[in-house]
Amino acid sequence: MRPVLSCDEVRSLEDLIEKEGTSKAELMELAGEFAATQVERLEPKRVLVLVGFGNNGGDGWVAADILAQKGIAVDVVSPVEPDEIPSTLARHVARRTAGRDVTVYVGPSRDELSGLIAAADVVLDAILGTGFHGELRAPFTIWIEALNDAAATVVAVDVPSGLDAETGIAASSCVRADVTATMLAPKLGLFSADGPEYAGELICGELYDKLDGVIDDIEHAAEIVEAEDLIDFMEPLPASVNKYTRGSVLVVAGSATYPGAAIMAAKAAARAGAGYVAVAAPDACANLIRLALPSVPVFAMPSDSRGSFGAAAPMQVVELAKHYNCVLCGPGMTTAAGCMSVATSLLALDVPLILDADALNCLASVAIGGIDATPELYRREAPLIMTPHTGELARLVDKESIDDLASAIDASQRIVWAAGSDDLVVVAKGPTTAIVGVEKVLLPLSGPAALATAGSGDVLAGIIAGTMALNHEGVEAWELLAAYAVMLHSYTGFAAAERWGEKSVIATDLIDLIGDAMRLATDEVLGGLEGARDTADKEA
Repeated sequence: MRPVLSCDEVRSLEDLIEKEGTSKAELMELAGEFAATQVERLEPKRVLVLVGFGNNGGDGWVAADILAQKGIAVDVVSPVEPDEIPSTLARHVARRTAGRDVTVYVGPSRDELSGLIAAADVVLDAILGTGFHGELRAPFTIWIEALNDAAATVVAVDVPSGLDAETGIAASSCVRADVTATMLAPKLGLFSADGPEYAGELICGELYDKLDGVIDDIEHAAEIVEAEDLIDFMEPLPASVNKYTRGSVLVVAGSATYPGAAIMAAKAAARAGAGYVAVAAPDACANLIRLALPSVPVFAMPSDSRGSFGAAAPMQVVELAKHYNCVLCGPGMTTAAGCMSVATSLLALDVPLILDADALNCLASVAIGGIDATPELYRREAPLIMTPHTGELARLVDKESIDDLASAIDASQRIVWAAGSDDLVVVAKGPTTAIVGVEKVLLPLSGPAALATAGSGDVLAGIIAGTMALNHEGVEAWELLAAYAVMLHSYTGFAAAERWGEKSVIATDLIDLIGDAMRLATDEVLGGLEGARDTADKEA
């Protein structure tokens, strides 16, 4: 796993590295060298470097110097003369670079800047760094608009200028980078909100040769999960397996209005590996679900006048749930009174539980002032995985809205920390999904925009349930199990987009690609391990 840091954590890391004997001046030199390397690999003949007032600009000045020494024509655009740069470190390297083989333009006009951009093969964006938030002012608004209008090839230093490195929210003027050369560790904002859209290809330069020895001494906002971290979930089935030892799932879901949600969740659970899947649904829609799922037992529960779970359903659901390795509750259930009782009754049961969709909305309706204010409502001994999207998450913590990854992580941590259980995980769904446990936050592979379609969440909930059932014995980290399920869901999105086109994917397309997703994940891990072995053999 690779750490992802907040801006405060980056500053703490830099301070720690300095205490270990590597100064911030040395880090600036190393950052500039790394940025120059990312530009050089694009094989440009002429490079334009846009620098600001601070240390990010200093990185750009260093990169400009290195590129010029390699025989590449370099122009530097600065808002002020090198002697007038307020940052001491940046001023020092700016003076040094300006006296060498680069051409410096101070405060050019829009037309002059457009000409310089057009003449360059690559533009290095070193205007603003991780300290930026809010909105830009001239001249940087003019620079960025000219740069984006030219559709130039852009390498950004650390973060694209105009992007908030903490929240990922882009200012009205924000650089659209082809490559972002980020330093020491990726910043949280590069994965949040507008971050993935503006950052382009993300490449991290560790800079400090002893980074592995110090980075764990500071808090991590999150950690990126790589496929090899999930290898324990990719083991083949043993020859002695049967449908019961593979694990069983009860899907408590559906209503007369939304029977399809139960169908998709149950089928996804079976595709994800569960040996035995059953559905408990209101009798108003049970026959329809039976027709759609001939291999799945469907238990009809008493329904109310609108076709949702009725007042007599909770007792029957609980008795049934006791016989399964895990229970998924919520898809298409609605928030009728009987549904609220079903959700709260299952929470009191000693069985691994996944709460999704309307089960979460029921929980939010029962609580006052956010569920974290009444953690006894959901505190339990058995594992609990909640899978809210941003709207559901906001309702759970009684907030008006949640608009970025940092806010989603914060809200999820409020829920988890209030209960204080090691077996409670919140899967905060979004363009970048965060898996939040009591001690760590994981960022698994993000799927394509094709997954933004109705019913996609029902499929994910089913994948989590199937994975939980298949691995019902010996799970040490529920966060990793959830991360594996999210990764599979992402792979189904990529495969579906490849087959049907990004805009044409519907949720049911994903279900029959779960097997392909498992194969892709396994092939990636085995391929990576084989490559590592080959490298080790060559070095030996």
